[in-house]
Amino acid sequence: MIKISNLVKRYPHPSGKPFTALNEIKLTISKGEFVAIVGKSGSGKSTLLNLITGIDQPTQGSIEIEQQAIHQFSEAKLAKWRGENVGIVFQFFQLLPTLTVLENLLLAMDFVNKIPTAERTQRARQILEQMGIGDQMDKLPSLLSGGQQQRAAIARSLANDPDLIVADEPTGNLDSQNAAAILSLFQQLLSQGKTLILVTHDLELAQKAKRIVHLADGEIIDQQINHNHDE
Repeated sequence: MIKISNLVKRYPHPSGKPFTALNEIKLTISKGEFVAIVGKSGSGKSTLLNLITGIDQPTQGSIEIEQQAIHQFSEAKLAKWRGENVGIVFQFFQLLPTLTVLENLLLAMDFVNKIPTAERTQRARQILEQMGIGDQMDKLPSLLSGGQQQRAAIARSLANDPDLIVADEPTGNLDSQNAAAILSLFQQLLSQGKTLILVTHDLELAQKAKRIVHLADGEIIDQQINHNHDE
């Protein structure tokens, strides 16, 4: 599903010498795979995620997703592609504070226009029920607990039925009980055939993935297949 070749990302630096955030990354991710990307702060994890989701553009190299060379897309085409194909879950939830939880999902659908208008409200309600927060749908995000807000953020990432879910430290602000609940939601998504990429510094969480990719100083230093990931 995802093929990354010779990916390099450099950022301008005040010293005049550009800072290399990612260097010669090669990575292939199969459809339906659960991959965890781990590494210390500043290792390039979030940069890699931003390139895979088209939020940022590579300096060189290529990213192909479902045979589409997204690194060649215009900003407008990227935004449309991302809205239809990628669900992004952020560490700090990023829910719009002035909209109810239900409205947050509806806005995501209205923005992309992939789900027929007549089906949107029912779909949004269904997803929130699946996430275990159906009874919270008419509340503003600030009235929800951290765990509930993260569930709402995951629900919103699913609004347009994307094949690829990308989560950046999704359990970073949650206690262990809520983190375990979020993980079990991710397992449900995998059972539906979704592809899941998780960036985390939580090694216990990473152990649940099928494959763990270790980044250090912008390079992949190790990849391990986790044979007992689903026990």
